[in-house]
Amino acid sequence: MSIESISLSGRKKLVSNKEMTFWERMYLVAIVKGLMITIQHLFKRKVTIQYPEQVREMSPVYRGQHMLKRDEQGRENCTACGLCALSCPAEAITMKAEERRADEKHLYREEKYASIYEINMLRCIFCGLCEEACPKDAIYLTTSKVLVPSSYEREDFIFGKDKLVMPLEMAMKNAQLKNAN
Repeated sequence: MSIESISLSGRKKLVSNKEMTFWERMYLVAIVKGLMITIQHLFKRKVTIQYPEQVREMSPVYRGQHMLKRDEQGRENCTACGLCALSCPAEAITMKAEERRADEKHLYREEKYASIYEINMLRCIFCGLCEEACPKDAIYLTTSKVLVPSSYEREDFIFGKDKLVMPLEMAMKNAQLKNAN
C-alpha cells in the first residue's frame, strides 16, 4: 500500500508501508518480549524502602538545609554582600541590607548586615553555589538528615532568618571544638 504525501516544502513524496506478517499482526512477539522484561524485573532487588523503619543511605556529597553561621562571639557572619543571591541560578535568595546601629555591635560583625534574609525552598535546587560564592563563609548547606518539613502553605517554605541562623548554643559548641583542636 502506498500513500502520496506533500511535505512542508511543497515536494511530493511517495510513502509505502511495509506489509506486516501474520505473527506481527498477532502481536505475539511483542507480548512475549514484554513478559520477559517483566519476569526479569520480578527477580531483581526491590528499590522501594519501608520509610519509617528503613532509612536510605545519603550520598557523601549530600547537601541538606541551609544555615547562616555565627562566629565565636555569637555574631552573624553575613555582611549582606549579595554574592549568594547573585550566584543562585534559581533566584531563591532575597536579602535586604542595612547599616548596623551602635547598640547592635554585639549582634553583627561588620557595619552592614542582612536585616532580611530569605530563601524560597520551593525554588532552591540545593546546588551549593551560594555556599561557594560567600566570601565570609556565612552560609552553608548542612549534612543533617533532617529534610524540609512538609506543609500545605506556600509561605511555610520561605525560610527567614528565624529558621536559617545557627542557634547560639550550636555556635558556642563549635567555637569550643575549634579551640580544643
